[in-house]
Amino acid sequence: MNILIFGPNGSGKGTQGDIAKDKYKLDHIESGAIFRKHIGGGTELGMKAKEYINKGELVPDDITIPMVLDVLASSKSGWLLDGFPRSLVQGEKLWEALQKDGVKLDYVIEIKLPREIAKARIMGRRLCANNPNHPNNVGIPVIAPKDGKCRVCGGELTARQDDQDEGAIDVRHNIYYDEETGTMAACNFFKDLKDADFKYIELDGEKSINEIKDYLIAQLA
Repeated sequence: MNILIFGPNGSGKGTQGDIAKDKYKLDHIESGAIFRKHIGGGTELGMKAKEYINKGELVPDDITIPMVLDVLASSKSGWLLDGFPRSLVQGEKLWEALQKDGVKLDYVIEIKLPREIAKARIMGRRLCANNPNHPNNVGIPVIAPKDGKCRVCGGELTARQDDQDEGAIDVRHNIYYDEETGTMAACNFFKDLKDADFKYIELDGEKSINEIKDYLIAQLA
């Protein structure tokens, strides 16, 4: 099973992705990890990417997409792709490459959440040292930390510095919610594909974690 998941920062994408990944024993392929793997391994693509990263520039698609496809191709049990594509162009090129290489995409998941709610959730979330996808949020009573510790495992909690920076959040969301060239444009590209043989699943990010999980698992069955 191969899954592509979309969702704005703060939508619970990591939590729901973790549920799907664990249930179906998928490799969680996240864009940042792809760069780290290639750079750490000293690959030709990794070294090219490092040059751009060191200059604070975006890595061009003709480097990024082959890196993504290389990691996807190495998966033996199926994958959950998270954090890529981030733009319409990347979405188009990814789909073209998957088709060319004969890689089947089974599901595309979109978690829908209004921008202001997503922003409030980001500022309230806390990350568990044992598993950053354990849901802890000081602004949501049902998943509030317990005695200042992770409500799931009791681990130590921290707040990401950029989660408390409204400007940084706005920059990330400007990219995601952009329906012309950004991530939402890529999301809509997959949603509007004609004759594609994958299933497109929309999740209401305002519902509870368990409600979203139950609906997602039913749709993936």
